[in-house]
Amino acid sequence: MNEARFTQEVEEIFAAIEDAIDESEAELDCESGNGILTLDCEDTDTQVIVSRQVANLEIWVAAKSGGFHCGYSEGQWSCRSTGESLKDLLDRVLTEQSNQTVALDWSV
Repeated sequence: MNEARFTQEVEEIFAAIEDAIDESEAELDCESGNGILTLDCEDTDTQVIVSRQVANLEIWVAAKSGGFHCGYSEGQWSCRSTGESLKDLLDRVLTEQSNQTVALDWSV
């Protein structure tokens, strides 16, 4: 994957996540800018940060439970340390950081 394709893919993923949060009944909000998507858990006043790392062609997720690096392999984005898909990882860390079960409905 080259940088241009990576950037386009990440923008599509960020847009899909934003749409899923807007459609979710969970107490979540999000803000994006400069390659960073900030997911606010409004009920606990905490954040999960999703960022694109162009030099590594990775998506990084920063949560209270740790930092996670996601790479593209076999047709999906997955966490290099846990093996979870990016979607499953986000659902898990958002559930851990909020007082609710989070299951975002998104795909690209």
